Amino acid sequence: MTLDTAAPAALDHRFACPACGSELRFSPGPGKLVCDHCGHEEPVEEHRGRLPELDLRAVERGGPPPSAVQDARFVQCPNCGAKVELGHDEHARECPFCATPIVTDTGIARQIKPQAQLPFLISEAEARAAMSRWLGRLWFAPSNLVEYARAGRAMQGIYAPYWTYDAETVTEYTGQRGTVHHESRPVTVMVNGRQQTQMQQVARVVWRPASGRVSRTFDDVLVLGSSSLPKRFTDALAPWDLSALSAYDPKFLAGFRAEGYTVPVEDGYREAKDIMNAVIQSDVRRDIGGDQQQIGRLSTEVGALTFKHVLLPVWLAAYRYRGKSFRFVVNGRTGAVQGERPYSTGKIALVVVVMVLLAALLAFVQMGGRF
Repeated sequence: MTLDTAAPAALDHRFACPACGSELRFSPGPGKLVCDHCGHEEPVEEHRGRLPELDLRAVERGGPPPSAVQDARFVQCPNCGAKVELGHDEHARECPFCATPIVTDTGIARQIKPQAQLPFLISEAEARAAMSRWLGRLWFAPSNLVEYARAGRAMQGIYAPYWTYDAETVTEYTGQRGTVHHESRPVTVMVNGRQQTQMQQVARVVWRPASGRVSRTFDDVLVLGSSSLPKRFTDALAPWDLSALSAYDPKFLAGFRAEGYTVPVEDGYREAKDIMNAVIQSDVRRDIGGDQQQIGRLSTEVGALTFKHVLLPVWLAAYRYRGKSFRFVVNGRTGAVQGERPYSTGKIALVVVVMVLLAALLAFVQMGGRF
């Protein structure tokens, strides 16, 4: 994809307090910009409703329009590949996704700017409490890692990049409709060691050809625009209340990080098509009807096809334990937690010893107390 060289300058997510000049940050609790220095607060209004979309085919042909592009400074982690936005005066930081120190600035990158975001709803303290509860339920987790996670080290608020796709589809299909009929048939069975013939109800499927057309309008098919976190983590954070998306406003990013997308919009659409095709097949089976269905041929025409770049809120913690990184992510709106679970070899060994002792005690009791 070729980006227009007339892109606007990088956006700044910093806002000065009009009372004391310190930096304001967005506070998820009250949903306002607040100043930690003097306590000044400013409301931030969400603009919901119809959100701007970009025509995917037009972008594939000639790139996005200049108004849809922004410049940003990113630093890319050499370990996990995360691309994290840097502030104007930053030159090094620790990767929030794997705790690897990063000192190389990858410079200005030109990307499609977000059209919408879901603001954080839960605070860092609430996210940390949710993570601690989740860790506490894990058997065999090393005690010192659990204590370290609960020790008060702050989690980082990250806006993760996603693509959403809208599409209008019409699918013509051919297949077969199966109707189950039950009929009585003589069946030989063994009764008291002797063969007997009995009449039993046996299911038989009668297949008839079927064909037709189904249409489906897809709205906000969601695809992660980054590969820095395992997909099993991000998928498990769903559902996201995408109906609450509001038009992009950098004020919601004040005090938070934004991750740049590393999955191009065209690649994201390939995953979106797989999601859409699964829904279309369900529609076809429903349209064929009957008791069973077989799909032969599908031919799908896609009409209007648009996309958005959206930011979704994630609280993130990365801990290094015995030279390995363990990552925990919390949905910044619902508090759902996912993460990599470490195992304590000491705890596992202790359980094995206890089980062996219990087995020996049980055997001793069953033998009447004599070995």
